[in-house]
Amino acid sequence: MGVRIAVIIALTTLLSYLHMDSTLRTEALAQLRQHVAERGQREQAIFVLAEDNHALLKKTLEEQLQALPPEEVDARFDRLFVHEPDGTLRNRAEGFDGTREPCVFVPRGVKADTDLRRRLLASYDVVSWYGPAFHVRFTNTGITLPEGAFVLYWPANAAWCQQVAPDFRITDFTHFTISLPQNAPERKTTWSGVYEDPVSHEPMTSVSTPVEQEGRHLATLSHDVLLEELMARTINDHLPGAYNLIFRDNGELIAHPEQPGTTDTQSHLRSIIEQAKNRSPDDTVLELPRYGEYLALARLRGPGWNFATVLPESTVTRPAFQAARIVLLLGILSLCLELAILYWVLQQQITHPLLTLTQASDRVAAGEFHVELDTSRGDELGQLAHAFRSMANQVQRREEELRHANEGLEQRVEERTHELKQVHMQLVQTARRAGMAEIATNVLHNVGNVLNSVYTSAQLAKERVADLRLEHVGRVALLLQERQSDLGTFLTQDTRGRNVLPLLSKLGQNLLDERQQIVTLLEEVGRYTEHVGDIVKVQQNYARTPRLHESVQLADLVEDALRINSAGLTRHQVKVVRHLASLPPMLTDKNKTLMILVNLVSNAKYAMDGVPPAERTLRVELESAESDRVRIQVHDNGMGIAPEMLTRIFQYGFTTREEGHGFGLHSSAIAAQEMGGSLTVHSKGPGHGATFTLELPYLPHQEAA
Repeated sequence: MGVRIAVIIALTTLLSYLHMDSTLRTEALAQLRQHVAERGQREQAIFVLAEDNHALLKKTLEEQLQALPPEEVDARFDRLFVHEPDGTLRNRAEGFDGTREPCVFVPRGVKADTDLRRRLLASYDVVSWYGPAFHVRFTNTGITLPEGAFVLYWPANAAWCQQVAPDFRITDFTHFTISLPQNAPERKTTWSGVYEDPVSHEPMTSVSTPVEQEGRHLATLSHDVLLEELMARTINDHLPGAYNLIFRDNGELIAHPEQPGTTDTQSHLRSIIEQAKNRSPDDTVLELPRYGEYLALARLRGPGWNFATVLPESTVTRPAFQAARIVLLLGILSLCLELAILYWVLQQQITHPLLTLTQASDRVAAGEFHVELDTSRGDELGQLAHAFRSMANQVQRREEELRHANEGLEQRVEERTHELKQVHMQLVQTARRAGMAEIATNVLHNVGNVLNSVYTSAQLAKERVADLRLEHVGRVALLLQERQSDLGTFLTQDTRGRNVLPLLSKLGQNLLDERQQIVTLLEEVGRYTEHVGDIVKVQQNYARTPRLHESVQLADLVEDALRINSAGLTRHQVKVVRHLASLPPMLTDKNKTLMILVNLVSNAKYAMDGVPPAERTLRVELESAESDRVRIQVHDNGMGIAPEMLTRIFQYGFTTREEGHGFGLHSSAIAAQEMGGSLTVHSKGPGHGATFTLELPYLPHQEAA
């Protein structure tokens, strides 16, 4: 018996050790893999950011070269830069602040022709825009021209361009030479090796991006990236028991915690680099059996360096061995105690109660529900006995209930059927009333939009009438009545009399202009009132056969929608941009289309309330979508729409405004579908505005004829 127990303990300990060793090894390698992946992402962030910056700088520089007006080049160039007595061209000293603006240097002997001026001025603009922002992460931002001229934003050495020698050639520096066609034939962003900054004497690397136009090298963009913090993190920030290093594919060591001076250290590093070269792309964790280590690798985007973490195997296996010893000791003690307890429990607490319970179950199966069991025990068997007695009582009770339930089942089924019929009739009436309420709501919503414009036009007409200068007519009449006896002499010789006729002429013209404006406002009131009737007719026709289409000019219909909302657009200080293609007349439901456009323009106006008034822009576009479709787009630069809201925007009652009702877009979408078209929305998210697109079937007027 003792031998068997010893064998069990030994096997248990061995299995526990193997399991813990496997588990800890798997967890350690997973942690190592995750650590290297996260560190790779962290350490390459500065390089990825540099390449992203260069992509933005390159695009902006190309656009600025195209957008820079030729007539402004010479004037701005002479205003910003000056030819020095030493033959160079630099920033004007008066008012120059190198901590806030880039410096410019053109070496002696370089002719500043029109092309060089244009490129230098465009480079100056781009570095002025982005240099201060990039300085948060990068030492400097520069643009070098092949002629030797350069634009540099370097706040740490703000006066460097003013102090550099006249014959200084920046084209001999590494950041420019690596961008030449012979060194970078693919003409993409290129990284230099690690070198010492000649000014700060700190390790650094440079990134360069050539800018070309039709095969001509126009300029080279550059960033200098200091590596001191990267090297410090590589050496000091590591997993317990592990160490990090960074190296290039050619074996050049970037950062390492040891001095690679001894033969053993150099051999160790060569082994690590060879393993990294020969690995497959999917292998992120490698084993180094010769040195008893695990090697995890991550490739840093940008310069293409390798970030490696080396974890000794002893760090992984030591916890498993210590845990196995504890398991062995505890296993011996617990096994002895468990054997004694198990024997007593099996005999006294389990075997006898289970036998009694088995006999009781046989009696219940035979139909005898009154069984006696020991329910006084507080353990699981006592609970099982109590549950068994409760089950027997419930089975007996439910048999009696089932017999009584079958007797009244038919009566209850008939009662339920009658109740369901009543509920169905109520639901039908409720649905009908809901539909009527929706139609009435749509009418009120659209009529309200038009009545706002009617009220605005009426107020403007009232203000025009109040501003009529009728009192001048009375004053002139009184003056003429007073001088009626010598009216001819008064009009020809008196100083005031000679001004009467010109005054009457101007006053008459002013009254004619005011009358024309009032008539125009009253005509708008009439047109808006007519549109109210049309809206009501549109909603009334929802329940009837659709009306015949009529010939309309969509461009005029768009202008009517803008005119209806003109007062609100003016009040909200919204700038309207139109791109309306000239399309032939087409057949469509004029009133429904106008109702949709009025709702879209009104919603766009409110969506821009959170935008500064000077930036509020509403763009309306009309174009042919396909051979048989036309498209009208209403775009605003307002609050935008969250992605989760795009699927609910056309639902009945959905709105994002506190004073909104959620009826306009719902009824507009239904109207578009009834005309055989569609109403959709697109938005990149909150703060990016929204674009509503109305597509309608294109049926030319000639086809109907």
